[in-house]
Amino acid sequence: MIVLQQLSYAHPDKHALFTNINFTVNTSERLALVGNNGSGKSTLLHIIAGNLQASGGHITIASQPYLVPQTFGQYNHLTVAAALGISEKLHALQQILDGHTDAVYFDQLQDDWTIAERAEAALAAWGLSVSDLQQPMEALSGGQKTKVFLAGIAIHKPALILMDEPTNHLDAQSREHLYRFIETCKATLLIVSHDRKLLNLMPAICELTTGNIQYYGGNYEHYLQQKQLEQDALQQDIHSHEKALRKAREKERESVERQQKRDARGKAKQEKAGVAKIMMNTLRNNAENSTAKTKDAHAEKVQSIGKELQQLRDHLPAIDKMKFDFTDASLHKGKILCSATAVNVAYSGKFLWPEALSFQISSGERIALKGGNGSGKTTLIQLILGLKQPDTGALSRAAFNHVYIDQEYALLENGLTVYEQAQAFNTGALQEHEIKTRLNRFLFTRGDWDKTCGMLSGGERMRLLLCCLNIGRQAPEMIVLDEPTNNLDISNVEILSQAIQEYRGTLVLVSHDEAFAKSIGTDREIILESGSS
Repeated sequence: MIVLQQLSYAHPDKHALFTNINFTVNTSERLALVGNNGSGKSTLLHIIAGNLQASGGHITIASQPYLVPQTFGQYNHLTVAAALGISEKLHALQQILDGHTDAVYFDQLQDDWTIAERAEAALAAWGLSVSDLQQPMEALSGGQKTKVFLAGIAIHKPALILMDEPTNHLDAQSREHLYRFIETCKATLLIVSHDRKLLNLMPAICELTTGNIQYYGGNYEHYLQQKQLEQDALQQDIHSHEKALRKAREKERESVERQQKRDARGKAKQEKAGVAKIMMNTLRNNAENSTAKTKDAHAEKVQSIGKELQQLRDHLPAIDKMKFDFTDASLHKGKILCSATAVNVAYSGKFLWPEALSFQISSGERIALKGGNGSGKTTLIQLILGLKQPDTGALSRAAFNHVYIDQEYALLENGLTVYEQAQAFNTGALQEHEIKTRLNRFLFTRGDWDKTCGMLSGGERMRLLLCCLNIGRQAPEMIVLDEPTNNLDISNVEILSQAIQEYRGTLVLVSHDEAFAKSIGTDREIILESGSS
């Protein structure tokens, strides 16, 4: 179905994303593609879909692929029908039904007389209306945009389906619908995802790196087990090299000391024996050369082992290289931060929630806000943070500082460099070298300090924001996470999860990622239902 041979791709600035990839996807096979942020997963899907040209190599595809893309507004200028690639057919069908018999309409329709019925049924299956076909994509929410492209599968009935983070933005009900489809799908599937529940439905996992795609038979849990075995072997190899390096350094020191003692004894004997001065100089030079050779030989061995050790350490997971140092929030556990009685918000004269909300948030709680797309989760966050006032009911708030972290990590300023952004959080008057040390701890090395934040991937933005929070004198009293894992790969989700586990303040989470919510220990839920608006 798909055969990639020596496939390479480089950015316009000549930076190689991946090189000499060899990969095969067989007919009716279902594969998940994982890899670190920036490894090129989405790019590879777009090359297979025909939207990008590879820099080198060959690609063979047995049938026309259908791509369910990540949506970031790139389709906003199109109508739903145009985004689905069916506007021309629908127009031609309507013209024929209206009595126009021009041959051009029949050519455009291509005997696809059921296109309208299929479109209506496909959209309805994902909770969308056929009336949505002519509205612009920009009028839709993120979840609705994803549903449009998922509906396109039933419309086009492709034999090869590519999906790029399909569960991003989907509410819980729509995710379950997608999971059922994946379990029963007979087409060839290649899916990029960090959704662990979805990945556990896949019979095989493939990991993309710079120069390879490694195949792992079995679902994500099996993949993790295999990766753990690899990491255990790597750690054992690292310990072995560390031990060898210590021995080599000790042997180097002992050899140099022995040589120096021999030289000293030889000199003393020569002086006692009355050896001529010119001969003494010759013997001294010979001794120094011998010592230098001994030292160089050991230094070369030490350097070789050290280089091998560093190469091994470079393969360690990022989470093992980091150190988190969140300070405790200042509010006492249990203090009431926000209290609401029968609150509601009106849009266009209609209330957002069918029943007014009453709730209380105390310091130290970990709360998950749940609800379908359009249920008002963002509005509720605005109420909690004092950014919006309710139209009915009573709302009281204590004074507290907070950090709002969304899926784009927009708290970072795209025009600032990595170092400048870190300095902007430096409320504790840290010295320059201390800031750079912390940046290094979060994997931002010297070559990254002058990059602008706008150049960073989702995972890099997340790591930089965590670093900035560590640089700040005190952790915020409340952290609000709004779909924070949507643009993160699995390893970066784990990094974020560990950081949040160490945070001791109040947490409010909006996420459809059940595994992430469980990992950070949310202890209660506020469930929202959509109103008539």
